[in-house]
Amino acid sequence: MRTETMTIAGMTCGGCVSNVTKALNAIGGVKDVVVTLKPGGARIEFDESATSPAQLRAAVQHAGYDVNADTEKSQATGGCCG
Repeated sequence: MRTETMTIAGMTCGGCVSNVTKALNAIGGVKDVVVTLKPGGARIEFDESATSPAQLRAAVQHAGYDVNADTEKSQATGGCCG
């Protein structure tokens, strides 16, 4: 098992946290996901033989959020409710 931590920009509410959590849990090999609104981020425990950090980032991006962006400079807005 491996743990990946990522910064996520664009989450604005609990619905966004839920969307990111669902997107990550949908990936095969993901064991545990903890997503926090403030500061925006996620900690994912996964089986590295079943998935990769790149696949995890892609799932978050596909859900509509910026991954590992500089949150000070990010222009991401809206999240799931904007």
